[in-house]
Amino acid sequence: MDVSNLIERTENTSVEGFGPGDTVKVSAKVVEGERERTQVFEGVVIRKNKGGAGANFTVRRIAHGVGVERTFNLLSPRLEKVQVVRRGKVRRSRLYYLRGLTGKAARITEKART
Repeated sequence: MDVSNLIERTENTSVEGFGPGDTVKVSAKVVEGERERTQVFEGVVIRKNKGGAGANFTVRRIAHGVGVERTFNLLSPRLEKVQVVRRGKVRRSRLYYLRGLTGKAARITEKART
């Protein structure tokens, strides 16, 4: 049985096109008790899964000397917008090697604008 037809997917129009190596600002809704607020998470996209309804991406940043990774669902209603800050020049789709790097070694060069 084909389950993909049963799940209703609505494309999020406020999500720009991005890929691994790009630095993005992700605005997500966070619920704290009864209050709901928008939280911005800025970092490098280290992977992007294109799984239809289960499509997600992982963003990594360094906060107070500790690496923090957060995974977001692309089609989630909690995802407000994804804004590309800079495009990264990378040669692979999974950037897990960044987990072992710190400081200047963890930098990704910017793509040349054409």
